[in-house]
Amino acid sequence: MPLARQLAAPAEVAWGGGSSIAAAVAALERRGARAGRVGVIGPMTFDQHAVVAARFGSIVNLNRRYVRLRQIKSAEEVDWLRIGAALTDRGMAALRDGLRPGLTERELADLVERAYIALGGTNVIHFFGVTAMTDPALGVPTQFVANREVKAGDAVVAEISAAFWEYPGQVLRSFAVNAEPSQLYRELHAVADAAFDAIAAILKDGTTPSLIIEAASVIEQAGFTIIDDLLHGYGGGYLPPVLGSRSRPSAHSGDEPLRAGMTVVIQPNVVTPNGKAGVQTGELVLITRTGIESLHAMPRGFVRV
Repeated sequence: MPLARQLAAPAEVAWGGGSSIAAAVAALERRGARAGRVGVIGPMTFDQHAVVAARFGSIVNLNRRYVRLRQIKSAEEVDWLRIGAALTDRGMAALRDGLRPGLTERELADLVERAYIALGGTNVIHFFGVTAMTDPALGVPTQFVANREVKAGDAVVAEISAAFWEYPGQVLRSFAVNAEPSQLYRELHAVADAAFDAIAAILKDGTTPSLIIEAASVIEQAGFTIIDDLLHGYGGGYLPPVLGSRSRPSAHSGDEPLRAGMTVVIQPNVVTPNGKAGVQTGELVLITRTGIESLHAMPRGFVRV
């Protein structure tokens, strides 16, 4: 509760006792809430919904309206996101500079977190995909780190987000360990770069999801596909639009134009059709009236370390 009061100021925040939903119903009753005039923002379990509906009838779901508001960032929010992005860059740079054969994936996570924890950053994610370029078996970073040791000739694909309070960055990069990238991995990364550049070139206030998916069709033209999302809103949640590609569509999200003030992650994860080899590149960007501004300074490219 003390932290909630700090984060939600100047809203009234109180301890809910043994049942927060019962406390919420009691608060609504004190305020004279009427049947059919109660709305909810945030997740609600079946049991919680039943308690509120039993007293106030049909409950209005305000989440879509709330998310639409959260998509557009204020200037102050963008400043905080810049801090999160800078901390995230430090994590990725630490991975690049410290990556070597013999380290386990767990030790890679340690490298990343040490780069920003002392500066007030908090971990959101550090996903790694580690596989041999000569015999790949992994096309996308995994959510849980393994105890596998990195070997010379491995590809290491990483997705990192560190946050300042609740404002994160997100950066995605690929590395070749003690070896030049193989022909396959060079081709995969060239296509990922082309997809990123094609999306970045058209992304601005008014760009529609269908245009973004069309721009990324260079992936399918090269004979590849994706596993992870192609682009998604970020900052204040994993926000719409969440887009796939022609060969791996996402859930239907309409074709509503993107708007200035939105922050999104462009992140083409280009993989072979069998999903055994893949790369990632990308980062969090701010949409403006005329284009985009990257919130990150971490250099792009498939780097040999």
